[in-house]
Amino acid sequence: MNFSHKTFLNHIAQTTPSPFLIDIEKAEGVYLYAPDGKKYIDLISGIAVSNIGHRHPKVIHAIKEQLDKHMHVMVYGEYVQSAPNILAETLVSLLPETLDCCYFTNSGTEANEGALKLAKRHTGRSEIISFRGAYHGSTHGSLSVSGNEVKKNAFRPLLPDVTFLEFNSLDDLNRISEKTACVIIEPIQGDAGVRIATLEYLIALREKCNETGALLIFDEIQTGIGRTGKLFAFEHYDVVPDILTSAKALGGGLPLGAFISSRKMMKSLTHDPMLGHITTFGGNPVCCAAAQATLEVLEEENLLSKVEEKGQLFEELLQHPRIVETRRKGLMFAFEFTSEEEVAKIVSYCLDKGVICFWFLSCPNSFRIAPPLTINEKEIRESCNVILEAIESLN
Repeated sequence: MNFSHKTFLNHIAQTTPSPFLIDIEKAEGVYLYAPDGKKYIDLISGIAVSNIGHRHPKVIHAIKEQLDKHMHVMVYGEYVQSAPNILAETLVSLLPETLDCCYFTNSGTEANEGALKLAKRHTGRSEIISFRGAYHGSTHGSLSVSGNEVKKNAFRPLLPDVTFLEFNSLDDLNRISEKTACVIIEPIQGDAGVRIATLEYLIALREKCNETGALLIFDEIQTGIGRTGKLFAFEHYDVVPDILTSAKALGGGLPLGAFISSRKMMKSLTHDPMLGHITTFGGNPVCCAAAQATLEVLEEENLLSKVEEKGQLFEELLQHPRIVETRRKGLMFAFEFTSEEEVAKIVSYCLDKGVICFWFLSCPNSFRIAPPLTINEKEIRESCNVILEAIESLN
C-alpha cells in the first residue's frame, strides 16, 4: 500500500470497506488522469455532477473571475451579491412562472431538507409522503423520506409522520389527504435503478395534490441540468411542482444546491420564526458563478439537443443477452443483471480497462452510466466496447 492510500484509508473517513482507490491527479472533459498517466473515461460524471465535463474552460474562467472579486462575505440572505443574483435571474427565466424564488444551499440533501421544512411551514401540516425506492440524501430529514430501510434502521428514530407509497401506483395516491403537507418524489428514481414515472401517474399525482392542498416537491438532484435531455426532467411531463430541488450538476463541479418555489411560499421562512431556514455557505459566490457558466454552456453548445441521440447510441451498442433490462432516460442508464456479483465483476473489469461505471446503492444488480453530456461518438464507442468485453468476461 502506497503512502497516499494509507493516508486516505487512515485519516479520511470511509463510507465503504472497499472504495475504488484510484489516484486522480487531474481531470479534463470526460477523462480522469492518474499520476502515472493512466486515463479513465468517466461514464458516471462523478455521480451526475460533471454534466458538461470536468473543468470546462468557461466554468474555470467564471471561477477565476469571481475569485478576483470576492469569495464568502456573509451568511446566506444578508448581503446583495451579483453572482447569486445573476444565477437566480437565469434559473427563474428558464422555469415556469410559479417557480420564481431560489434558496441556494450547499448540497442536494440540504436542498431537500429546506424543501421539506418549507412545505411543513407553509401548510401547517406534518405528514410527508414519499415512495419506496426513493433516495433523497443522508441527513436525518432526507434519510427519513428515503426508501432504503437497510440504510435507515441504524439511525432511528427518524422523522415521524412519514408515509411511503408504491412508485407509479395510481391506487396508492388515494392515501394523500388533507393531512399531507407534501409529497416528495423523483420523477425518475435514481438510486433505485432509473425507475421512470409514467405521464399518467405524474398527472394524477399533481391533481391529487391540488385536490388536497398538499405541496408537490420534485427532487431533481440527479435528473436536473440536462441529464435527461431537458433542463429538468419534469419538462418531459409538463407537470409543474410546487417546490423543485436541484444540486449535483448545478454547480458545474463545485458544491451548490437549491430549492426553488414561489416568492409567496418562500416568504413563510422569513417569519414565525424569523430565519426559518439558514445556511452559512449557501449561495457561495464562486459556486454561483460556476453554476451560471454551466447554464450558459448548456445553451451555447446546444448540449440538450444532442442528449437523446447519444443516449440512443449507447443503448444500441450495449446489447447483450446477459442484460436482463435496460432502463434509460436521456443519458441516464441502468443495465440490470441477474446478480449483484455480475455487476461487481463488470464494474471492476471496466475500471481496470480505464472505463468508470458504478452500481446503485438500492439496486446493486444493476450498473449505472451517466456520462458527461459532452461525450462524443468515438468515446461512446470505445466505452461500449470495454463494457461489452466486461460482460463477455462473465462467461
